[in-house]
Amino acid sequence: MKKAVIIYVALFFHFQFFGQKLRARDLGVPFVGTTGTFNAITDVKGVEVGYSTLISGNGENKVGEGPVRTGVTAIFPRGKAKKYSPVYANWYSLNGNGEMTGTTWVTESGFLETPIMITNTNSVGVVRDAVLKWYVDTDWYSGEDWWYTYPVVAETYDGFLNDIYGFHVKEKHVLEAIKNSSSGKIAEGNVGGGTGMMCLGFKGGTGTSSRVFKIKDTTYTVGAIVQSNFGAKRNLSIAGVPVGLELKDTFNYKFNAPPKSRRQEGDGSIIVIVATDVPLLPHQLKRIAQRIPLGVGIVGGRGSNGSGDIFLAFSTANETAFNREETTTVKTMSNDRLMPVFEATVQAVEEAIINAMVAAETMEGINGNKAYALPHDLLIKTLKKYNRFNEK
Repeated sequence: MKKAVIIYVALFFHFQFFGQKLRARDLGVPFVGTTGTFNAITDVKGVEVGYSTLISGNGENKVGEGPVRTGVTAIFPRGKAKKYSPVYANWYSLNGNGEMTGTTWVTESGFLETPIMITNTNSVGVVRDAVLKWYVDTDWYSGEDWWYTYPVVAETYDGFLNDIYGFHVKEKHVLEAIKNSSSGKIAEGNVGGGTGMMCLGFKGGTGTSSRVFKIKDTTYTVGAIVQSNFGAKRNLSIAGVPVGLELKDTFNYKFNAPPKSRRQEGDGSIIVIVATDVPLLPHQLKRIAQRIPLGVGIVGGRGSNGSGDIFLAFSTANETAFNREETTTVKTMSNDRLMPVFEATVQAVEEAIINAMVAAETMEGINGNKAYALPHDLLIKTLKKYNRFNEK
């Protein structure tokens, strides 16, 4: 047995025994930068993430019955217990063949006033409505007798594996994702809104990562979470290694009577949410959001015509900035000191995408269509071939 296979088998049994999924660093991928405790967006204090994952049925697609491979992801910038506590935010789109509701008011006001929800393309409406109802039922706006809101709901398309026209996401699944939101370690791969997604020629899904760094004498954190469903296999690059070309004939998608589609190789979408505790104003958070595509590009994203590449960044600093009545005082980082934040953003996004692929498992969906997981043993072998393997 070759050394790469031996390494992978040892890692696999170690993590299976301890009930954890392998992540990219566990496989020896040599990323740049120092991670937070959980290497997740939840390393930014206050951020909570929750999922509802829907997997049922096999075989022929019967609209309204399944198979079902979808879900909902919820992200709370200050945690759901904080209720109405807006954060400074802004967004950016590399290619706009997708949707993220509520973004015009984010740009206009400078604030993100709601949790962020991510689901499949055809479920944006039901998720938005369910969140709005949840605001009413839980008094999210803390006793205000008059308010309006624009829930932020983003999507990527899972119709290759999921009965997307069966509209299986319901209000109860949105509430489940909200209820399950928590800090600390969060799941990756085939979970939440990322359940039925594909990425760069392999199974994709949900992934996360973080970076910690110092600006002068203060330590800050940047965290990213992705719903990854984009890119052509030939462009997949991991730690500078052309993994997609090396594995071009390995585990290609299996099509059994796929639905009629104009989809071209490389089409798809990616939603990225970046959180930080660096004190940044909305125009600075626009600058952060504009750096997210650099992380996407490093791993092989090209912003294709059929891709919805939509990104949002927020800061949990300046907790008292929002006030309807009074003038407030806020802090902001100098633009001249933002380079570590830019670098951390790019690094965290890059690793989050690869974490999504490493955690994802092979999935068969409608009509027997199958998306294969990135093979860990062959990834290790390829990294070693290019002397890019981090021997532990």
